Amino acid sequence: MSSSDRSQAVDVQETKTYEVRTYGCQMNVHDSERLSGLLEDAGYVRAPKDADGDADVVVFNTCAVRENADNKLYGNLGRLAPMKTKRPGMQIAVGGCLAQKDRDTIVKRAPWVDVVFGTHNIGKLPVLLERARVQEEAQVEIAESLEAFPSTLPTRRESAYAAWVSISVGCNNTCTFCIVPALRGKEKDRRPGDILAEIEALVGEGVSEITLLGQNVNAYGSDIGDREAFSKLLRACGTIEGLERVRFTSPHPRDFTDDVIAAMAETPNVMPQLHMPMQSGSDTVLKAMRRSYRQDRYLGIIENVRAAIPHAAITTDIIVGFPGETEEDFEQTLHAVREARFANAFTFQYSKRPGTPAATMEGQIPKEVVQARYERLVAVQEEISWNENKRQVGRTLELMVAEGEGRKDGATHRLSGRAPDNRLVHFTKPDEVVRPGDVVTVEITYAAPHHLLAEGAVLDVRRTRAGDAWEKRHLASTVAATKPLGVMLGLPRIGAPEPLPVAAGSGSGCGCD
Repeated sequence: MSSSDRSQAVDVQETKTYEVRTYGCQMNVHDSERLSGLLEDAGYVRAPKDADGDADVVVFNTCAVRENADNKLYGNLGRLAPMKTKRPGMQIAVGGCLAQKDRDTIVKRAPWVDVVFGTHNIGKLPVLLERARVQEEAQVEIAESLEAFPSTLPTRRESAYAAWVSISVGCNNTCTFCIVPALRGKEKDRRPGDILAEIEALVGEGVSEITLLGQNVNAYGSDIGDREAFSKLLRACGTIEGLERVRFTSPHPRDFTDDVIAAMAETPNVMPQLHMPMQSGSDTVLKAMRRSYRQDRYLGIIENVRAAIPHAAITTDIIVGFPGETEEDFEQTLHAVREARFANAFTFQYSKRPGTPAATMEGQIPKEVVQARYERLVAVQEEISWNENKRQVGRTLELMVAEGEGRKDGATHRLSGRAPDNRLVHFTKPDEVVRPGDVVTVEITYAAPHHLLAEGAVLDVRRTRAGDAWEKRHLASTVAATKPLGVMLGLPRIGAPEPLPVAAGSGSGCGCD
């Protein structure tokens, strides 16, 4: 074939599209940003949001701890099978915790899957896809230890103004309800300099809010031999010019020390927010869970945080119906909830997770008992959440304008944003243009259990570099959408940004607690 013929063949080649479907915790959300970045570096373009599997590559980033996670996966794979038959060259990949756990089982149950990869080797996805295409057979590659820290990989971040930053992966705890340490391995910490360099680079791109992410985030330093490394990292974040908000998730009560509380209180850009899983208020159940604290220790941390940061919003995770939980144990949980006065709680009904010690414990609680306790807990927490939100009425707050968090914003002519303590606030749309990432000042006029309203006029609008970054990305994606798809020539990261995922609780044992 002549060079002109080869050129003509390239010209008619269609750009390949991809779709990543994410299940599970914040670590999976962050991993999916990496998977998207890898695919775009390899020349793929994100499929439209409504593609629903109509893409050249569909990647499932799975969770092993949600109830019926495997059934949901195979159900979704089954729905894609006829679509793949009709679309020559389509590929399906399965990664994440369930892939790490089930390995060859996935290809046996769904032989139309092309690639199975684990939590430790997400960087291999493009290579495995190409190998499966050339060899015309499924590629299953599960690494037993971390090959490359995820933050060294390319990324397509879902938000222009806020970003996840991994500081560690893995977990050294042995909670009996959790399988994640077996799937993500022992804790490995990044060097502080690498973390801060990534944050500085993000701020240089316009990001103004970062969330430090780890399976057990405040245990950071155990792998590098410095027990105060996490508090030092928080303070170092406070020296980065242009970084307005710092959050972290999720800490473990065992490692929550006074130096961390001091760093939170004394570092202006560390937000007055704490998500700290309690899981149970019963000392007996906590012992059975292998949680290395008791109710008094947990409530003592809450008291110390509130003494140092009076306006802190504290949220938690709670599991109801753990094996052996008695009515007295459950009442202890209700007592702890009333004492702690959480702004919100992510509550879960215990269900067996194959491969965990709790799955074979005696004293499994009947489903109807678990359901009844769950409803009682939710009712107590809803009342507390509403009362805690009512205390915000009359306060003047700075909100970072958010994208996609107010489902009714269009109909109500409002916008939505996050307060420093991460409460969701819907506010009256001002006359001037405000963009996601900009900051507005409002007065809270009404409280609901799960959001606040600022019904008056916006008091102030501050346009930010983060808003500029959002506008630049939005404009680029709009221009790209008007152009016909063609061959990718080293121009990744095309496509409209998705809303930043809301950080969900991990009380069912997804390893972020």
